[in-house]
Amino acid sequence: MRWSGQSVTGVADPALPGLGLAEVAAVPGHLRTVRAPEFQGVVFHEVLARSALNKVPGGSSMPFSWTINPYRGCSHACVYCFARGSHRYLDFDTGQDFDSQIIVKVNVAEVLSRELARSSWQREWVALGTNTDPYQRAEGRYRLMPGIISALSRSATPLSVLTKGTLLRRDLPLLVDASQRAPVNLSMSIAIGDPELQQSVEPGTPSTKARLETVAAARESGLPCDVFVMPVLPHLTDSPAQLNDLLRDIRDAGARSVMYGALHLRTHVKPWFFAWIEREHPELLGAYRALYPGSTSRALKEYRVALAARIRPLIRRYGLEWQPGPRIAAPQPESLPPGVPAPTLF
Repeated sequence: MRWSGQSVTGVADPALPGLGLAEVAAVPGHLRTVRAPEFQGVVFHEVLARSALNKVPGGSSMPFSWTINPYRGCSHACVYCFARGSHRYLDFDTGQDFDSQIIVKVNVAEVLSRELARSSWQREWVALGTNTDPYQRAEGRYRLMPGIISALSRSATPLSVLTKGTLLRRDLPLLVDASQRAPVNLSMSIAIGDPELQQSVEPGTPSTKARLETVAAARESGLPCDVFVMPVLPHLTDSPAQLNDLLRDIRDAGARSVMYGALHLRTHVKPWFFAWIEREHPELLGAYRALYPGSTSRALKEYRVALAARIRPLIRRYGLEWQPGPRIAAPQPESLPPGVPAPTLF
């Protein structure tokens, strides 16, 4: 495993209470490997991170300068997740390993505090949730986000959070406090209204209903919450009736605005997603291969134009037009309001 670039050498500590007997691996920076009955099929690899802040490359269209990823890999197990390819750098595969072999940077809050205390820190935007979800199930046990939010708050650093995790509600008081010192943007990913389909595509995530309730809780706390209707799945979630019902529910939950985008299949995600389509919806395999031919990662332009024609009027109807400003990610061209330059996402 090529972990040395992500962590520093450490010594073994006792396992977290209730997580079971730890195994100390002979890998630089690796503290222990943890398995627990309440996380069936999931293995946690606890590491000491060498850094917490990741610089966004110069020239990027992203509206933030830095990211933090307390976890690598994600038990949400979304079959379409664009971040699957990142697991290859740890010599894990992009399929089952991404869903079940989770890297936990147990010291990330302490490292972040030191980085933010440097005189060179300019309090630029920091985004969480740009790679793997900071509020995946492991966060309930490791509780890394309260320390991260507190460190950012103490330094008056503006922050954004994108998540599917309803555990966000636990930290709303901390986020409200942080918003008194610097801007805080919250976004919830909600792309599928049908409960059965949602659990098939995103088997480790909270339900759509629970996420909508989290949007409402954020709004009630005084923090506006945007929603990412991403990805829209061709032939599965893109009918006018499906889009209308989902956007209506998002409006009723009190969301500020919506950003949408069609399914995006990176090279190392496409085989995993196509295997799911072939298994669960074999009648659609040919249509998907036609929409995403060869090494193409984006749906054909004709589809994206047709999707825009269906969803944009609904977004306007429900008063959910995207509001330009610092956010988790740059909008895809088809979701931009008129007059806003189109950046490149991914």
